[in-house]
Amino acid sequence: MPKGLTMSEVQPTETDKTEQDDASQTRRRFLTAATSVVAAGGVVGVAVPFLGSWNPSEKAKAAGAPVKADVSKLEPGQMVVVEWRGQPVYVLHRTEEQLADLAKLDGSLKDPASATSDQPGYVSGEARSIRPELFVAVGLCTHLGCAPKFRPEVGAADLGGDDWLGGFFCPCHGSKFDLAGRVYQGVPASDNLVVPPYSFEGNDVLVIGVDAEAA
Repeated sequence: MPKGLTMSEVQPTETDKTEQDDASQTRRRFLTAATSVVAAGGVVGVAVPFLGSWNPSEKAKAAGAPVKADVSKLEPGQMVVVEWRGQPVYVLHRTEEQLADLAKLDGSLKDPASATSDQPGYVSGEARSIRPELFVAVGLCTHLGCAPKFRPEVGAADLGGDDWLGGFFCPCHGSKFDLAGRVYQGVPASDNLVVPPYSFEGNDVLVIGVDAEAA
């Protein structure tokens, strides 16, 4: 808030209120699901931390302003969550083995080439990423918008045993996605996880909300 202005002097417009309400609703939905993941962490799933980011104001975030996050300390196999536009964005540092496994799954996926996926044009291939190892996707199931759990463990008995090579599982209705966010056949979700516009500043800073082509 600019200096010299009080809360009573700054009145949000109806558009601002609608944007903030929509962002708040999405955030509440995610936080509820995330809390469930942590609570069940002793049974299945991996508790995933939020990554600190240099965020704009709440109003700017609701309007879609970009956010930045330092990913320099993200270890192979680790995933963190960054909030953007009131939505969780999953940032996963994939291992070499996880990347190699992606090619083995084409026959089990609805859209292995991401032909109908919501993703930027500069993101292509089975890795669906600018940097092969770093996967960035909106963490909301494309079925009804729940937050899928990060399930990296290979061979999980409850997810198909030997056929499961790690990925994301939505416990709400059973949708499954691989570690590139590609949706499996035979589940309610019809589309791959959304890849938001993003780019990098140098080697360490991820910018969500700014296209690589415009950076």
